Amino acid sequence: MYRIMLDEKDVPKKWYNMAADLPVELPAPTQTEEGRQLENLPKIFSKGVLEQEMSTERWIEIPKEVREVYKKVGRPNPLYRAKGLEDYLDTPAKIYYKREDLSPTGSHKLNSAIAQAYYAKKDGIERLTTETGAGQWGTALSLACSLMGLDCTVYMVKVSFQQKPYRKTIMQLYDGEVLASPTDKTSFGRKVLAENPNTPGSLGIAISEAVEDALSDEKTYYSLGSVLNHVLLHQTIIGLETKKQFESIDETPDVLVGCVGGGSNFGGAAFPFMKDKISGDLDCEFLAVEPASCPTLTQGEYRYDYGDTEGLTPLMKMYTLGHDFIPPSVHAGGLRYHGMSPLVALLVHEGLVKGRTVKQTEVFQTGQTFAKCEGVVPAPETCHAIKVGMDEAIKCRKTGEEKNILINFSGHGMLDLQGYGDFLEGKLED
Repeated sequence: MYRIMLDEKDVPKKWYNMAADLPVELPAPTQTEEGRQLENLPKIFSKGVLEQEMSTERWIEIPKEVREVYKKVGRPNPLYRAKGLEDYLDTPAKIYYKREDLSPTGSHKLNSAIAQAYYAKKDGIERLTTETGAGQWGTALSLACSLMGLDCTVYMVKVSFQQKPYRKTIMQLYDGEVLASPTDKTSFGRKVLAENPNTPGSLGIAISEAVEDALSDEKTYYSLGSVLNHVLLHQTIIGLETKKQFESIDETPDVLVGCVGGGSNFGGAAFPFMKDKISGDLDCEFLAVEPASCPTLTQGEYRYDYGDTEGLTPLMKMYTLGHDFIPPSVHAGGLRYHGMSPLVALLVHEGLVKGRTVKQTEVFQTGQTFAKCEGVVPAPETCHAIKVGMDEAIKCRKTGEEKNILINFSGHGMLDLQGYGDFLEGKLED
């Protein structure tokens, strides 16, 4: 069987909240006396997502309106068997990949964008601001806002703005306003540009600008594409569907792999399975893969830090490279983030998730191999997960183990062809 499908009626009716089943208590976010970041949250987030952010209820109902839009954009998504890749690797392992690239915007990001736009609209808000790295999140929120009748302003990290011009075009097709961050529109953007006019930008800087913009307009909320609990909650639709698909073939994963920047696609795929691992009902290894150039989980410190560069967000307990860290200008823009989801970070700290790193040239080599074997061109971010999944399959070839390897295929690379072109011409460096 090459493709495992679910019926439209199988779209989950509830999201799964990992906070209900953690092995230890999640450290609470804090604020500074002068910044009062926690007190600002109701000014920039909807009531619905703030309730979800603080909730420890195991199951949270998906609003009927959100579930209908999920169906409208094509959920549930299929689970594929990578038989071509298995044959290429000559492995006894079975490799599966969950097709989040089949979303209209090309990635998993729409799962949370739809929910966040819905809750903002419910509060009577007229506009959402956000950041984006590679452009997947900005594209998703632009579409979600268009569907919900909201305006959308996207602060796109400057280097990605330059590397991926067609992402900007798609956002504009959805009526999104796209700005190369840092900008001269915000006081923090002007400060950064004054200090370094040639800065490539970072997700931390873009978040600061988007939050500042939202704080200055009472009809505007801010929307975050990763990191926070409510974002990963929305993304659990991925893992919940995948569990049903594995159950339909009477299988379970032995290894689950996802790329990590802030943690949204990894958490969304992994958390419903992690619940079973913690309860002792599943024996599965969880691997979170990041760029070697931005090694948050593998080299960062587990401590309190800001989610943005200026310090407008609350302090969160997570793995961090420091909120002023400016990552190298690699093509995997969605993974160029200094911090990590507190939920994912805690699971790494407790030894339930292991971090891995991949170099940029390995990323694009992996993408080419996958495209030749399976016909699908992966996003550079997704290639991180595929590379480690392939490594695990090669281990099985050596040991003879017939493991089930699950890769979350978070997005396609059809708008990352400049990076692939540079790779084929030998222009990329690690």
